[in-house]
Amino acid sequence: MTSHAPDPQRELLRHALATIAYRGSKAIRNAPAGFSDFEVTEGVRPPGQILAHIGDLMDWAFSIAIGRREWRDSKPLPWDKEVERFFVTLKKFDDYLASSEPVHTSPEKLLQGPIADALTHVGQIAMLRRMAREPLKGESYYEAEIIVGRLGLEQAKPKREF
Repeated sequence: MTSHAPDPQRELLRHALATIAYRGSKAIRNAPAGFSDFEVTEGVRPPGQILAHIGDLMDWAFSIAIGRREWRDSKPLPWDKEVERFFVTLKKFDDYLASSEPVHTSPEKLLQGPIADALTHVGQIAMLRRMAREPLKGESYYEAEIIVGRLGLEQAKPKREF
């Protein structure tokens, strides 16, 4: 039986996906009724559109990894379905990174493109929660228990909130 050591670059990308799941779950968990369509002003995407875009980013990242590089803008689903899609797309991409299948681009390109973009958009959703008068508690994310492969809504409890 042959075993291979995990690729540190792939593991770092997987940790980034787990970070998106951790921070994203905090931003979307227990969102108030109507939050999906909360509008700040013209030209600012509401949270439901942002969450759909994050799913599109993860689908795009997966397509890049498998060598296809296909983008699509999806129409936002109802909030609960979009939340489900958020985690499904993260898991699909993570499962591929965890496999021995080749990644058809550099890890740096995946990080600087779709992964970094998704982290930015998770922050936008968190900011919109505050603007919708449903703020999230601050947290020391350095101390957070973020585990590679933990990609669902249920995450570890914060170690230090403020």
